[in-house]
This record gives sequence, C-alpha cells and structure tokens, in this order.
Amino acid sequence: MKAMILAAGLGTRLLPYTNHTPKPLFTIGGRPLLEDTIRRLERAGCREIMINTHHLHEQIEAFVSDRHFGSEIRTRHEPKILGTGGAIKNVSDFWDDQPFMVVNADIVADIDLAAVYDMHLQSRPAATLVLCDDPRFNSVIVEQNQTVTGFTNRSNDDFPAQSDLLTFTGVQVLDPVVLDYIPPGRAYSSIDAFKAMLADNRKIGAVVVSRDRWQDIGTPDSYRQAAIASTGPIAFKAAFPNHNFRPVELIKLKGDGSQRKWYRLKSGQQTLIMVDHGVREARTTLEVDAFVRLGRHLTDRGVPVPKIFFCDTFSGLVFVEDLGDIHLQQTVDVMEDSQSVIRLYQSVIDKLIHMSQAGITGFDPEWTYQTAAYDQQMILENECRYFQEAFLNNDLGYQTRYSDFESEFNFLAESALRQPTLGFMHRDLQSRNIMLNGGSVYFIDFQGGRVGPLQYDLASLLIDPYVDLPRDTQRHLLDYTVDMVSAEASVAPDIFRTCYHYCAIARNLQILGAFAYLSRVMGKTQFRQYIPAAVTTLESNLDADEFPRLAKIVSDVSHNLTRLNRK
Repeated sequence: MKAMILAAGLGTRLLPYTNHTPKPLFTIGGRPLLEDTIRRLERAGCREIMINTHHLHEQIEAFVSDRHFGSEIRTRHEPKILGTGGAIKNVSDFWDDQPFMVVNADIVADIDLAAVYDMHLQSRPAATLVLCDDPRFNSVIVEQNQTVTGFTNRSNDDFPAQSDLLTFTGVQVLDPVVLDYIPPGRAYSSIDAFKAMLADNRKIGAVVVSRDRWQDIGTPDSYRQAAIASTGPIAFKAAFPNHNFRPVELIKLKGDGSQRKWYRLKSGQQTLIMVDHGVREARTTLEVDAFVRLGRHLTDRGVPVPKIFFCDTFSGLVFVEDLGDIHLQQTVDVMEDSQSVIRLYQSVIDKLIHMSQAGITGFDPEWTYQTAAYDQQMILENECRYFQEAFLNNDLGYQTRYSDFESEFNFLAESALRQPTLGFMHRDLQSRNIMLNGGSVYFIDFQGGRVGPLQYDLASLLIDPYVDLPRDTQRHLLDYTVDMVSAEASVAPDIFRTCYHYCAIARNLQILGAFAYLSRVMGKTQFRQYIPAAVTTLESNLDADEFPRLAKIVSDVSHNLTRLNRK
C-alpha cells in the first residue's frame, strides 16, 4: 500500500502559533502529529509514503530526514498550494495501479487504517471516506447502506430523508480512477472531484467511526483539548505505573500572579497537578522549557521541588506531583506562637541554603529563560525601572523620569552584586511559592531560576508582604542564616549582611512594580492590599544619605498611603 499525507496547509486558524511551526509538527502526547500519522500508516502495512509540503516546508523536510522510519518517506514541495485534489494529482508519478490511502496531517484519530483499507478492497468503490458525527462540521450526505450520495453546506438541512449528515475525518482510500477527475497543474479540491465522480455514478463508500476516535485541532482551543486528552493518561501512567486508570477529572485551581493556568487532575484516588503554560509562542527558550529543565535538575540534586512526571513543551502542558493546597503564608497566618514561626522559617532557610548550593552544581545556564544570571542589567530593568514606571508613574500617577533616580539605581545594582554568595537563585521565593506537605517543605514556581545571590532569595522570603514578618523576626532569621552560611562556606558575616541589605531593596522595588502591574494592568486587584506593607519595608531600608531621591519619594508615597488609609 502507498499513502499520502497532506501537510501543506497554512494553518491560519491556529495563528500565531503556525507562524513558527507548521501544524503537522504540533505535538500530541509529546510527539509530533506527523510522526504519529506515519507510524499509524506503517502499522497498517504502508511501505511508501509521500508528504506534500508548502508552509514552513523546510521544517517538515528536516523532520523527516532526522527521523528513522520503517517506510520510504518522500516529500513534494508545492510552491503554490494545490489544494487536496491538486496535491494528489501533483504526485501522479508516485501512484501505481492499486488503491492508495490519503490522510490529513493535522488530525488526531484513533482509526484502524488497515481495517479501512481492507473494507475498501472488499467492495472496491472509487473512493472510501472515513466519517464521524460531529455537528460542527457535518457536511457529507450518507445513505444507510454506507454510501456517500452528496455534499452540502453545514447550514443547509435540505438533504434526503433516510440519510445522515456526517463529518469527513480526513482519512480516505482512493482508487486510481480519481486521478481522472482532477485537472493537472492547478489548485483543486478533492470534494469537487468526488462530486464529479458521483455525477458519473461512481460509488463512494463510507466507513463511519465513533466521534471519540477523531479530534479536530484546527483552533488553539481544540488543539489544547486534544493535547490534554492525550497527555493526561500518559502522565498518570508515568506517575502511578500500577494505577488502574480511570477517566480524568479536570479541576481548575485558583491562580496567583502568574499567567499560567493550574489544574488538579483526578483519576480514581490518584491526583496530579497540570501546569498549562499555553501553546508555544516561539521556537526560542520559553518559560515552560525553563520550568521543565530546572525542575528536573533540582530534583536530581535533591532539592525539594515537585517531581515532573510528564511534559509536552509545545502544547505547554507539564504534569507534576500534587503537593496539596497549603502554602507557607496560610500556615503562618494561623500560628500564634512566634517561636513556632521562627522554627518553621528556619527549616525553610535550611532548604534554601541547600537549594542554592546543590542547585548550582551541574547547572547549565542554557536552561534559563530570559537571562542566565542575576546581573546589573536585570536589576536596573526588571526591578528599578519596573518600580519607577509600573508603580510610581502608571499606578500612583507620579511623573518621574528614570534619569531622576539613575545614579541611585546604578549604585544599588553595583552594591547588590558586590561580593554576593552565589548559587542557584529561585528569584521568587515568597511564602506562596513554598508548599507544606506531610511535614516537609517544597519550593514551586522555580522557572525563573538562574545564577544569583543567596541573599536575594533570603530577602524575598523575609520581607515578603504576604506574611509581613515583624522586623525583629526578620533580624533573627537573618542572623540564623549568617551563622549557617558562615559555618558551611566560610562567608564573612558583614559581607553577607551588606549584600543582603541591597538585595532586599532591589527585591522590594520588584515587589511594588509587580503588585502595581498585576493590580492595574492585569485586573488582579487582590494584590493591592499588600502594597502598604511593601512600601513600609522599603521606606525603613532606604538610607537617605545613600538614596536621597528614592527615600524622599517613597516617604511621600508612604505618607499618602497612610493618609488614604485614615480616611
């Protein structure tokens, strides 16, 4: 048997994702659709396959060249798209005198292709179309004797009684006679060829399959649904090899500051967390790539993070260990004993020091998203400018210029990176990214990790506005960290404290920029309640001799916030 895979389409309904990747290379269950189609054809007994190409054809050709398949794979580039019929006619030299199979490259279908081919051979119609019932796309008129009698618009209900209206799945077996109905050298639809064949009393057979054996992925939403349906069972099998699999229930979880979506998946008594980063928007390293690479690295290094069981980085789906719903902030909020809070934070700090030291071993900067290290440019743009533009100007209505604070920002960036205790830096180690499960501490949301100061993560933990630890508790925990780090790494306490001080200011600027952006731009107004605590902390840390302009404007902000609260 010979077969053709139609892979030349532009995929316009899947824009902007098809700007960088042709639809046949979209992945389902971690594997490109095109590979799955080829493997299915091979299992059906196909030994020669032709693939037509057009949009981003180099990627498809490179993919075929890089993979080892059991069949002979050829590609035929179409400088201008010829349509389904024109593509079949364009490879007339490939066909022989036997029926051949044609399959769309962009379908997800659990269809027994060998059985379809055998059914065609039994009655030998001019064509056999595989159909299913999908009201969204039903347009093929089929009589009860499984014969196609016509094609109609989906909005047109005027078709013969005793007939069904069904959807063409994109799987078909064709007799070579179909080539006589397709004009050469121009674009042509195979549906028009079928209509002409019916007019000549040629028989077109129908094989009807269950709707759940076929999925359309023509839109981002339908692709996402197909990806979840395919990857969920794979993830459960990877996480629980002996689990008696049951249908997966999807439960949406409340998000936080991230644009990602979180779900709890349940199958029987077993659960997983699915992190949906969204469909890949570029071929460069994205947040989902960093999440997977860093997560696996940290797990290998013994850092307490949720284990990643399965991922499909093109669809953006990552399946991780379910650590429950209790994070550090929730736990501290109900603790009345300050010594218990201190002991809990000390256990977190122990894990933080381990993450910094163990995480840097074997660390590859290529794994990171945006920047490989926490450097001066990052401080100036992602923290200082973020504070000045998002918080002062866009949120509070000040009309400041970056140049107003430029010298102080430069001093801060230089000071924060002067003799830091370098290691793996989480970058967002606040209480909501620290889970408590079974008496153990776990770190989540590590996708922003990079090389950076331990002092920055410590500052993120201690000045966290969600918890708003008392100043004396912060000092106590800083002393504890200094003692622990000094004993293990021979770090000078005064140097550690100095770096911590400036990292705390930088982190504070980032916090206020983020809260302002999330509240005003993203509409997540729940973050606004934490702004006063963050302003108070920043004001207390700014020395007017070192940061005269920053100290002055933050004092003004603090005064205005206090005045508004009194009202």
